Amino acid sequence: MFKASDVKELRDKTGAGMLDCKKALEACNGNMSEAVDWLREKGISKAAKKESRVAAEGLCKIEVKDNKAVILEVNSETDFVAKNEEFTNFVDYLATTIINNDLKTREDVLAFLDNGETVEAKLVSLTAKIGEKISFRRCELVEKNDSEVFGSYLHMGGKIGALVVLDNTTEEVAKDVAMHVAAMAPVCVNRDNVPSELVEHESKVIKEQVMNEGKPLDIAEKMVTGRLNKFYKEICLEEQAFIKDSNVTVGAYVKQNGGSIVSMIRYAVGEGIEKKEENFADEVMSQINAAK
Repeated sequence: MFKASDVKELRDKTGAGMLDCKKALEACNGNMSEAVDWLREKGISKAAKKESRVAAEGLCKIEVKDNKAVILEVNSETDFVAKNEEFTNFVDYLATTIINNDLKTREDVLAFLDNGETVEAKLVSLTAKIGEKISFRRCELVEKNDSEVFGSYLHMGGKIGALVVLDNTTEEVAKDVAMHVAAMAPVCVNRDNVPSELVEHESKVIKEQVMNEGKPLDIAEKMVTGRLNKFYKEICLEEQAFIKDSNVTVGAYVKQNGGSIVSMIRYAVGEGIEKKEENFADEVMSQINAAK
């Protein structure tokens, strides 16, 4: 019905295991294209079982091309898989696909049709092949004009990514600022960008702290203003002390070099994802039992 060479060919096409390829060809009476579909359906089933798992490891990636740049995050369940060549190749593929096809949102990317297959289908196939949940979490496509420059920096091999746009200065200055963003994790470029709800929350917390210190209300309200200024210096990029020279702020450093800060984005792999604490012995036993 089929030969050993057919099994090898199917494995080369799909990356599935030899035994799975043999089962697929048996189920499809040796028809190669049907066997590919059979494995894909099987992969979708495997991937669906992994949906409930937590994927909080992975990589950030930044790609710059002419006046466009993209920053993205793809997650895996373990750091080991994040270093897998197939995983890193997929991250590179996503970055290139986004920037070459002007894809603005995560939904646009997943729905994008490449050689008759959506990116989402490719993601499902990779999940089935690697054996871990792989999640394309987020991306941002950024455009600049000719007077602006990109600055990008990846820290710890892609665990943290920072992308900035500066106007009327050099790429070297922009990279310095990107390194600072990666290290110091500012929330916003300046005070105007700080969400009002964040300011209201911080003001309430500070006021309660001061009142608990026994200060009268009128004094407490004045102290809120002073402590809010300190808060802004901690979270606003322009007001943070520059990591390469703490005697100047980031805003002053950029201004000294003729420029201004237009925008910034910072991704840290897994930030905001609640990681599940596993008992290693229980995890091993669960895997042994699942294999029986």
